[in-house]
Amino acid sequence: MGIAERIWTVKPTANPETASRLAAELGIDRVLADLLVQRGVNTFEEARSFFRPRLEDLHDPFLMKDMDKAVERLHQAIVQGQKILVYGDYDVDGTTAVAQLYSFIKHFTQRVSFYIPDRYDEGYGLSYKALDWAGDNGINLIITLDCGIKAIDKTEYARAKGIEVIICDHHLPEDELPKAVAILDPKREDCHYPFDDLCGCGVGFKLVQGYVQKYHLGMELLEPLLDLQVVSIASDLVSMTGENRILAHYGLKRLNENPRKGLLAMINLAKLEPGHITIDDIVFKIGPRINAAGRMESGRLAVDLLTATDDRTAFRIGEEINDSNNERKSIDREITQEALEMVVNGKALATENVTIVYNPTWNKGVVGIVASRLVEAYYKPTVVLTKSNGFVTGSARSVSGFDLYASIESCADLLENFGGHVYAAGLTLKEENLEEFCRRMDRFVSGNITREELTPVVEIDARLDFSQITPKFTRILKQFQPFGPGNNNPVFLTEDVYDAGNGRKVGAGGVHLKLDLMQESQPYRQIAAIGFNMADYYDHIKAGNPIDICYSIVENFYRGSSTIQLRLKDIRERDELI
Repeated sequence: MGIAERIWTVKPTANPETASRLAAELGIDRVLADLLVQRGVNTFEEARSFFRPRLEDLHDPFLMKDMDKAVERLHQAIVQGQKILVYGDYDVDGTTAVAQLYSFIKHFTQRVSFYIPDRYDEGYGLSYKALDWAGDNGINLIITLDCGIKAIDKTEYARAKGIEVIICDHHLPEDELPKAVAILDPKREDCHYPFDDLCGCGVGFKLVQGYVQKYHLGMELLEPLLDLQVVSIASDLVSMTGENRILAHYGLKRLNENPRKGLLAMINLAKLEPGHITIDDIVFKIGPRINAAGRMESGRLAVDLLTATDDRTAFRIGEEINDSNNERKSIDREITQEALEMVVNGKALATENVTIVYNPTWNKGVVGIVASRLVEAYYKPTVVLTKSNGFVTGSARSVSGFDLYASIESCADLLENFGGHVYAAGLTLKEENLEEFCRRMDRFVSGNITREELTPVVEIDARLDFSQITPKFTRILKQFQPFGPGNNNPVFLTEDVYDAGNGRKVGAGGVHLKLDLMQESQPYRQIAAIGFNMADYYDHIKAGNPIDICYSIVENFYRGSSTIQLRLKDIRERDELI
């Protein structure tokens, strides 16, 4: 029951005339001009904005519904010496958001603290335990980040304790909103903010920006927060367009030139090259480490790291988090193997249209990662469940194009709570509802998913000959960064290539391929390539057979030197095509 063979689709040239004009005006390769047009960049001015993002182009924060109320209430709390609690989720988005707002408020008052719920004891979102703690400690104002939009009962509970709440969230609200002092959420139906795909940390940034703007404070208060922005934007996989692209651009600059001490500790512990950090480094190295704190220990540790003011403290906490990450990787591998065996041995709760696996002993902190691994293996919407605090709880992940959130929402009457996005969600239910939940999920997915959505597709942006990969081409391509959803690193197709003879298997167990590739039409040009988990092609390639490849172009830094490398997405043996 393995994954279906991937379909390769090459995007058509969106507007040939516009691309030709743009190539001439900018003096760039036609392929690069096509890539710009694909991204909605059609004029010289738009290209300048794309290649040179400006912080001045961020939207006015007061275009967001309730921003005036939120800024005013925060100011009131500061000037009156009220106790403020900054509250956020335990993942990267939540902990970066809390670190950001907490460190900003500390410029004006020491009467501020933060709270990250325990993933296992309290679960996601605003918790009664936290509200009891806030009441016992005389908190006057709670500001939630990356959560709270569905906390109707808990906001009421807080009000009964004399605590007011400002909600900063980016998740989809329900019809009824909590009775909070202010609700900042660009996805509110009555909010007409021009950009609705901010992450939770991004919504928090708009609150800070609004405060700075209203009270005529300097930009120097905002700039140190930008490294947190890019870590959150990259890790939360929100679109890399609009405001997110501007914030990520300047965030990467800050992360490379002057990162906060906690992030510098993470960069060093992950053995990354300071000054050359990319979005990929955040997604695969920095983000998972910060996440590991909330998965294995406590999300508080992540905020302690991100707000550390001296090198020794930052490195000490960083080492603790790094150890947690190593433990997380070991547990995640073990549970992934168990889950895969369940599917193979017919012990999964559903495998027809949706993969659902359940083991009450699994670690709750890694079920989301395991769900992603199962999607990679079987390419179906996937739910991975365990048991916590007497309830079945878990994470769900989807395939491209399928709205998983809608399928979970269709089972709302069976669930204690749920939340998330189109492609990723979390849910909790009673064990007696589990069988019916599986049946209904399978039925809903069956009735709504298409054959195309169940077939993995490699979307190719353009065909490319190796002769076009010049220093100028790669220099301009680099300026398309930061890459992410909506502005992905372009995928190219080159046909009829072969290995120069140095191809080898690398990595633990020899599962990856390292090649030096040449194109039949240009036999003197060699380009290094890496194919993760592609060792199955080794014998075919080693025998000198030609292949077609689709890949992204990446820059590799090692011991101070930079080289261009092709990161292979897929390989096709040419004799299969004849």
